[in-house]
Amino acid sequence: MRHAADRLSVLWYLGYDLNEPLPDHSSLTRIRERYGVDIFRRFFEQIVEQCQQAGLVWGRELYIDATKVEANAAMTSVKPRFAVEAHLATLFATAGEEAAEGTDQASSHEVSAHNDAVQSEETQAPMQLPVALSEAMREDLTQTNNERHDWIEQLGAQDRTVTTHWYQRMADWHMSTTDPDASMMVTKGGSHLGYQTHYVVDGGKARIIVGVLVAPSEVSENKPMLDLLWRARFRWKLWPRQATGDSKYGTEENLVAIESQHLRAYVPLPDNDHRTEFFSSDRFRYDAERDIYMCPAGKELRLDRPHSTERQLRYRARARDCNHCPLKAKCTTSQQGRSLCRSVDEEVLDRVRAYSKTEAYKKAYRKRSVWVEPLFAEGKQWHGMRRFRLRLLWRVNCEALVRAAGQNLKRLLNKRGWGRRPCPAEAISALFLAAFGWLTRAFGPTFWRSGLFPSRLVQNTQWS
Repeated sequence: MRHAADRLSVLWYLGYDLNEPLPDHSSLTRIRERYGVDIFRRFFEQIVEQCQQAGLVWGRELYIDATKVEANAAMTSVKPRFAVEAHLATLFATAGEEAAEGTDQASSHEVSAHNDAVQSEETQAPMQLPVALSEAMREDLTQTNNERHDWIEQLGAQDRTVTTHWYQRMADWHMSTTDPDASMMVTKGGSHLGYQTHYVVDGGKARIIVGVLVAPSEVSENKPMLDLLWRARFRWKLWPRQATGDSKYGTEENLVAIESQHLRAYVPLPDNDHRTEFFSSDRFRYDAERDIYMCPAGKELRLDRPHSTERQLRYRARARDCNHCPLKAKCTTSQQGRSLCRSVDEEVLDRVRAYSKTEAYKKAYRKRSVWVEPLFAEGKQWHGMRRFRLRLLWRVNCEALVRAAGQNLKRLLNKRGWGRRPCPAEAISALFLAAFGWLTRAFGPTFWRSGLFPSRLVQNTQWS
């Protein structure tokens, strides 16, 4: 608001007159708290709908990427998580006990009002479409959806129920007292608190952003990928042929899910086989009929069921074959024989690996670098994307949605044209009269004698 009050061009664009008062700066904060993320998401989707109606959304290709954005918090605000949570629990527990006495009297009125609201919502609930699902299948689907972590519904919040015995997140032990949702990330300038902004971009020439999500930097980039793709696909009724991302999205879960929807996953798989000096898995030939692997020396690796899991099948060679093999030094150091792991979806992964040799894959991967990354550069250069101004996860999601809507709006206006904006007649008249008054005060007699201006107008302007 301070910037708008000092710029005539901004006042002209917003439609305010010189003497018209501007809204208070706190109104923007009240709007965010009153409406929440849902209204900002609807605003973003409304802009995308207009872009789609204008023919700017192609829908045949989708590109996904993420960028790091610093949070509005310093590293000095990081404290042990257990201490901060214990302090907040004690603080709000005391405040809750004090407020409990006053809320008991009004609870009955609130319950009755809530029941009336629920009944009205039930009467206005939309009619469900008929679906050929049995009650057992419906219950299983409902249970699966309830157990699943919806990244968009949770606004990108970390799922802390998922833990492993060999890895512990830093964010599980530390948190910022300034912005509790931000987590530590490593950048070129060192360690900072920040988030990751995810974009799903259409492959058309306009590069319309069809999906936005902000998640803490502790959340891996590959986790929200499927939710963002499916929402962009079904929300805008798109039928993409391919989905393209960098190697950070190349997890087995993502690739299998994308290929199961008849989309080509143009995502490079991480090369985990060439990290050591031993023979990689591509040196072993798989015989599908016999379900065995053949090593470079011609020995068989058979299925080892006791050491296999539901998702990974382990194949192992005989110990006597490996111990007497002249290629053992290049293959393994184990005395029990060389072993390999094969995924149950290895056929899908092989198909994805084969994409990397095609010209369509190379073109899509080159296009990704000039389709999504320039949008991040535009946001950081012109729209304040280097550092979030707001704090907390739901607020930074609001900020990211408004920024993405602005980027789409620029492309929409470039397509439609800016149109004819109303001219600020009063502002121009005031400026003209002020300038004319200065001229008449300085050169009034000269202008009056030369007959350039009427004497009455000169006298009125001098006395105004």
